[in-house]
Amino acid sequence: MMRKTISLCMIVKNEEKVLDRCLTSVKNKVDEIIVVDTGSTDSTVEIAKRYTSKVFSFKWIDDFAAARNYSLEQATSDYILVLDADEYLDSEADVHSAFETSEDYYLVKIRNQLSYGWAHTHTAIRLFANRTDLRYKNKLHEHLSIANDTEISFGKTNFTILHTGYTNEIVQEKDKLARNLDIMLREVEENPDGYNLFNTGNVYYSLNDYNKAIQYYQRSYPLSKERSYSPELLAKMATSLGYLGRYEDGLRILIDAVQLFPSTVDLRFAQGKIYLEAGYLKDAELSFKKCLDIGDQGIAVTEGAGGYGSHYYLAELYLQQGELARSYEKIVEVISANKTFSAGINKYFEITIKGNIPFEDVFQNIELIYNITNVEELKLLLDSMYSQRHPLLNRYLLKYNLLVEDNVKAVALQYDKKYEDAKEIWCVIGVGNGHATDVLLLSVILNDMGLFELATSGLNLSNRELKFLRGLLFDKSTGRFDLTTQLEFILLEVVTRLITLQEFELFERILVVLVSGKDMMFTCKVIKVMTSFGFYEIAIDLLAKCYEQHPNNIDVIGLLGDACLKAGYQQDVEILYSRLLELNLEYSTYERNYNLYSELEDIQGMRTIKNEIKRRFPLSEWASN
Repeated sequence: MMRKTISLCMIVKNEEKVLDRCLTSVKNKVDEIIVVDTGSTDSTVEIAKRYTSKVFSFKWIDDFAAARNYSLEQATSDYILVLDADEYLDSEADVHSAFETSEDYYLVKIRNQLSYGWAHTHTAIRLFANRTDLRYKNKLHEHLSIANDTEISFGKTNFTILHTGYTNEIVQEKDKLARNLDIMLREVEENPDGYNLFNTGNVYYSLNDYNKAIQYYQRSYPLSKERSYSPELLAKMATSLGYLGRYEDGLRILIDAVQLFPSTVDLRFAQGKIYLEAGYLKDAELSFKKCLDIGDQGIAVTEGAGGYGSHYYLAELYLQQGELARSYEKIVEVISANKTFSAGINKYFEITIKGNIPFEDVFQNIELIYNITNVEELKLLLDSMYSQRHPLLNRYLLKYNLLVEDNVKAVALQYDKKYEDAKEIWCVIGVGNGHATDVLLLSVILNDMGLFELATSGLNLSNRELKFLRGLLFDKSTGRFDLTTQLEFILLEVVTRLITLQEFELFERILVVLVSGKDMMFTCKVIKVMTSFGFYEIAIDLLAKCYEQHPNNIDVIGLLGDACLKAGYQQDVEILYSRLLELNLEYSTYERNYNLYSELEDIQGMRTIKNEIKRRFPLSEWASN
């Protein structure tokens, strides 16, 4: 069989940061490279000309299909491969291997790299015969016009296109969202079919306008029931409802959807996340375990949803329940499965700190679990330690003899308890973006008003807020003041980092002042931080006093009951949880009581509560089953 030739066809605009990577990855895998520029003002065209003489200009008319079709018209090979500039092939990709069968078009997997190490994989037509009847349509989300052609043949490739254009930073930099919305709205007005409505919903989803997204998804679904993107539509509609706090509405969609598409893991994954957010912890656990049974299956898949992603959320779930051993076990599975998953590495350090695991043990465990083999893995580990302000950061900088920026060095020294060395650097470099709270914390530890003044220059607080903060941290008094959101965030950060550093005397001194105020909601937030680190006895003492003053406060009762359960005071828990049932009929109250009866091995009590859950909360699958 004669060797098939391939033309790479691209449209580009201002892609100087990524175009070289794309063309380098494909230059030896295709027979012809065609680049159509739609108005670049940077060095994109110059970069393209290093790889090909076939660089063309096309006047941009807000129509991706028109530009794409112009690029196809320049192709002279048997087949066409389509890539965007922020996509590339790995070194092992063999594009020609697809031609073991001669199909009209081929579905190619596209792996979309997202923020924090998450990735989403879907399939699309990116390799197809060079024929005049295979052309693109749609101004945005352009696609080949083959939907109704039953005689056309297709196959699948064994290579994957890697895409980096949807991390948070890149989307913001390129301002894709605002541009796409304008084009998409015009497209959907001209042709309001299910696909265009779905993609318009996706644009609003990416803009975090979930109300608008839901409106378009609802319009799209009746027109899209037989389309391949239908499961993704349902998952995104339910997730949008979850983001708006409409958990029950989102779960109603998913309970039906997982029955319609039982092998699509993303639907179960979305269900687990909404259950977790809504406090249906038993159902969340059940959903994520079902994801593990399904594996990464579906036309569009959140990578790891059927593996390390579900282990990650189970680790989070067990962490919320204070089951640190189970949480640690799960996060180790995450890292073992994917060392480049930065969210998993961050969670690992959070769990080890809250589990009060000695830093030497953590260091030894990282050496075994993570087993650094290249520079990229080391960078991910250091980035995670830096973002988490982990005390081991300085040890790793010393171990690998690394030269880093002054602000990173100051953070590393500070959380390694080399306070004076850190102070020396901060006083030279000042407070940069994101470091004001670090310097504020150091000012408290060293009782240094000069550092406090340096820190407050970067905190963006009013004079009244600064006066309150100074009184609380240095004068051990606050006066009457309603805490602002910014102050709450700063104080919770200081409290958390004092615990991380094991500066318990300072922590207790500040704690006494913090919880002596009248803001019960903030007091509960502080105590939640304490219990997340396992300080149940101190929390019980503080909450008992709060309970005397506020016997009907459901947050206080719930926190006190939870702390007593962890501390083993079961009789107190029975009283508190019974009281909670009188005041708060939310789902979480019933699950708390079920867990108590389970701990007491009270079968009748478990059965009674489970029946109540089944009656009151029909969306709870574990109770119904």
